[in-house]
Amino acid sequence: MKTDNSVCHVMKSGEVLNAHKNDSPLFYAVLYGDKTLCEKFSKRLSCSIKHFPIRVKFSYEYSTQKAIDLGITKDPTLVLNGKIFLEGLFQAEDITATFEKWLKDYKVV
Repeated sequence: MKTDNSVCHVMKSGEVLNAHKNDSPLFYAVLYGDKTLCEKFSKRLSCSIKHFPIRVKFSYEYSTQKAIDLGITKDPTLVLNGKIFLEGLFQAEDITATFEKWLKDYKVV
């Protein structure tokens, strides 16, 4: 499977989306939840944010107990830099819009 920046794909644990954008900030994403839903979410996420000037390093956590301990209530949930960012299986357009707003607030775009 091709995994360059031009193709939407399921992110591998440890993979950095937009790794080639060396001058862009690096964020850490952990997807919590069921493996199948996390894979669907990661594919949508890779499509939704690949054009932004950021790098995102992915990992997965399938432990229900760890999710509960963090206060996570929906499956899947994206935790970005240690904070709950998105809960639930969002459509790609909604993911893009959420990141656009967050990046403006973060003053990246």
